[in-house]
Amino acid sequence: MAALAARLQRSGVSVWSIGALIIAALVLTPILSVAWLAMSPGAGVWAHLAATTLPRYMGNTLILMLSVGAITASVGTATAWLVTQYRFPGARWLEWLLLLPLAIPAYIGAYAVTDLLEYAGPVQTGLRALFGWHSVRDYWFPEIRSRGAAVVVLSAALYPYCYLMARAAFREQSVCAHEVARTLGAGAWRRFHAIALPLARPAIAAGTAVAMMETASDFGVVDYFAVQTLTTGIFTTWLQAGNAAGAAQIAGVVLLLVFGLMGMEKASRRKMRFYRMSRRQRPMEKVTLRGPGAWAATLACLIPVLVGFVLPVSVIGTLALGNADEWADPALLRSLGHTLLVAGSASVLTVTLALFMVYGVRLSGHHLPRALLPVTTLGYAAPGAVLGLGLLIPMGALDNRLADAVLALTGYDPGLLMTGSAFAIVIAYVVRFFAIAQGATDGALGRISPSLPMAARSLGRSAGGTLRHVHLPLISGSVATALLLVFVDSVKELPATLLLRPFNFDTLATRVYNQASLERIGDAAPPAILVILVGLAAVLVLARSNR
Repeated sequence: MAALAARLQRSGVSVWSIGALIIAALVLTPILSVAWLAMSPGAGVWAHLAATTLPRYMGNTLILMLSVGAITASVGTATAWLVTQYRFPGARWLEWLLLLPLAIPAYIGAYAVTDLLEYAGPVQTGLRALFGWHSVRDYWFPEIRSRGAAVVVLSAALYPYCYLMARAAFREQSVCAHEVARTLGAGAWRRFHAIALPLARPAIAAGTAVAMMETASDFGVVDYFAVQTLTTGIFTTWLQAGNAAGAAQIAGVVLLLVFGLMGMEKASRRKMRFYRMSRRQRPMEKVTLRGPGAWAATLACLIPVLVGFVLPVSVIGTLALGNADEWADPALLRSLGHTLLVAGSASVLTVTLALFMVYGVRLSGHHLPRALLPVTTLGYAAPGAVLGLGLLIPMGALDNRLADAVLALTGYDPGLLMTGSAFAIVIAYVVRFFAIAQGATDGALGRISPSLPMAARSLGRSAGGTLRHVHLPLISGSVATALLLVFVDSVKELPATLLLRPFNFDTLATRVYNQASLERIGDAAPPAILVILVGLAAVLVLARSNR
């Protein structure tokens, strides 16, 4: 291996450049696979979809995205402004409590809301007992499994994306511009609307775009609430209708929608420029609110926490405590073991590949690896269902050829080695969350002074030795954070896992989904609690890093 690396180096081809090409190819394979399958002849599949189900899928998806985007932008921006600019009862606690809904996967929130508010749930049962009602004909209650409920649940789970970015933007704003506006007679609302909001617009737009992309890729919530979107259309068209080409064409529409959203977000602020007003930047002094205004601010920040975290944890926690038998079920322990296996493997592999690529791009003098580095983040924008479909097609073909080759050479049929095992799930997680690991490692390496690796190289250390003995000790904290974030996101991932899991292979997420699909919310509660606990670990790390 060392001799091969030396020959490549002498020929002007860097091992790091080749590695970057391989990693970029791994990330792009599912997307290109979906595009190829969608453009293959399909006997009028596209015309049939366009005339029947596609308008409904597209309409519901757009309504969900726009509604969730509007709510998350409003809630995230308003709460971020309150906790960064004002003092009111509970403000210090609420600044961090507002992050907690990140620990709750949206599909778990959907199960909790349904169990609490459905006809047989405690709320409607209590209302009937209190007022003497006997059936739904006696009173009106909002439909729980509906598009409107899906908007509320998704908004409650996703607003922290906008809140995080808006809070950081408001905290970084200089007090100088606000003081100038105050001397010109601008009131609090005028300063917020004319100064603070425009300056924070890039961050708010980015957070809202992430929430909208997550909405477009959601499967658990819309499937449980029977809302037909593009993501549910992929599952229906492929698994129920057996039409892989049609599923790929729907997946292509999802990709175009997501990439179009990303392009619009960037184009909207292409000509915008933001500058600091002075070298000495003073933070804004918080204003103390008193009376009804103070309690109104507390209530405004408390409601998202109650809806997005307290409600689902209370409902699911109560069900989990009342279902002791499920905790001892061997199937739950197997699901936990499978989850730790695939999520742990994916997190280690993802961070390793990201570290290799980012470090290699810094060493390589070629333009191609540098150009490919942003491309590897596309996987995070692609929904899990799209990645699952895009990986299963090429992996299935490669699996069959590999099995045929082994059978021809040895007479032994090994079966499907990749798609028949958890390998495909791990690769899907790597592609999906590579951007998280890449961003963390790139930022950490960028904070290291160039003099340190230069000194190590001048003392005879190789590139690998410098990475191992100089860089890794200095970025170990960021690497650990990236490992945890990728691990947690892998634990919560549902659509890709459903598509790629082998027979009789459940993770905690798929077990929650399977039990809830059978209307056994009580049995879904214990694995859901385990998923929430893993998510809380990531939120605590995130809160600590954003102090």
